[in-house]
Amino acid sequence: MHDHILGAWLVYLGLITSAYAFSSHLIFARNPLLSVGLIASFMLHGPFLFLYISALATKKDRLSRGDFLHFIPCVAFMVYLLVSSMFSGYADRIRIDHVSREIAPPLLFSFFLILTALSGPMYFVLSARLFRKLDIHIFNNFSYSEAINLDWLRKLVFSFGVIWSALIIIAVIHHVFHLFSMSFCTDGLFLSLAAFIILIGYFGLKQKEIFVRHSGEAHDFITGPKAKYAGSSLKGSDMDRYVSKLKHHMETEKPFLDENLTLPRLGAATGIPSHHLSRVINEHFGQNFFDFVNRYRVEEVKARIADPAYGNNSLLGIAFESGFNSKSAFNRVFKNMTGLTPSKYRETV
Repeated sequence: MHDHILGAWLVYLGLITSAYAFSSHLIFARNPLLSVGLIASFMLHGPFLFLYISALATKKDRLSRGDFLHFIPCVAFMVYLLVSSMFSGYADRIRIDHVSREIAPPLLFSFFLILTALSGPMYFVLSARLFRKLDIHIFNNFSYSEAINLDWLRKLVFSFGVIWSALIIIAVIHHVFHLFSMSFCTDGLFLSLAAFIILIGYFGLKQKEIFVRHSGEAHDFITGPKAKYAGSSLKGSDMDRYVSKLKHHMETEKPFLDENLTLPRLGAATGIPSHHLSRVINEHFGQNFFDFVNRYRVEEVKARIADPAYGNNSLLGIAFESGFNSKSAFNRVFKNMTGLTPSKYRETV
């Protein structure tokens, strides 16, 4: 679903940037409400950003009714402008160029401008919270994080969030207090928007879905809150049986050697439903799936380092054979779990 949201988002961004190309045209000069409508359309950027990240951070395959509520403020602003255009005296007071400082803008118009200014920062904060949720879901479902942690999107959202929020706030200050230059605000917004379109288009079109759902499979990713399975029927005897089965499978079959091991894969291999497997790992072992699997990988590395048969093997070679898929992940995880770098640990053996 994330690719459909991205497509709609890029179309929206393309339309408002195209509209800005005509902002100096006579039609905009004669109809100030069109310029205001262009500003109102900025309220769509935050919802698109939020829904795009939400689609990547969860496994839902369609938008819910609640998701469409994010677009209500922009629709309300547009309806307000449409109704205002029917009353010439009132509409003359709605403009962003301040041709006459003696004409006070309508209070409701100022409210919508402030709402537009707050929309950007609010959605960037909400998006940051989604990233934290995404991290939890990744560590509860995957034994690796490379290529699925969306670092590119985090940096883009943070950078653009600061620039966008600052320029929108400056634009509101300009309108309310007649400070700064409106051209500086609009030019800055659309220049940064052009850069954002290029970056989100390049990286977004390459981004694959993280929590891929396969129809017919009994095992699936767990992306709901813990409370969702906290009340699931898992008796003490079942917990003990699952723990025993899981330990035996990890020690004999060594599934952690698979660098792409996920919760559904391990659930399918052990015959334990994903929601029960996740609960067993979280509650009995006190770990998330990522730490649980990588603990076995670290122990495998330590065992091979101590084995003379692997004396001529490089640390990186041992790491890859033990299930790690990158040097950076290996060094980071190994040091976090042992307190030593792999090379330092090898010196102690």
